[in-house]
Amino acid sequence: MRDPYAAKMKRLTEAVLSGPGTLDPAVRKTIAAGTGVPAALASYVETAHKHAYTVTEKDMAALRQAGYSEDQIFEATVSAALGAGLLRL
Repeated sequence: MRDPYAAKMKRLTEAVLSGPGTLDPAVRKTIAAGTGVPAALASYVETAHKHAYTVTEKDMAALRQAGYSEDQIFEATVSAALGAGLLRL
């Protein structure tokens, strides 16, 4: 059976992981995969992948303290959400 959403999912994945952004596409790809994530993002990405509802302002503050901008944190969050969603799908 052909997946009627395959082309749309491919476009979404490419846009999130390879499209323009402030966070390096290679980092976005590792975040989505959940492996090889830079140390400063590792705890946040694991939480976002497994228990997104438990992310707190303290987690965001730690990322800002590590030097990540709001845009980079957003891109990391979307990448983690995409990766977790695709894994579950």
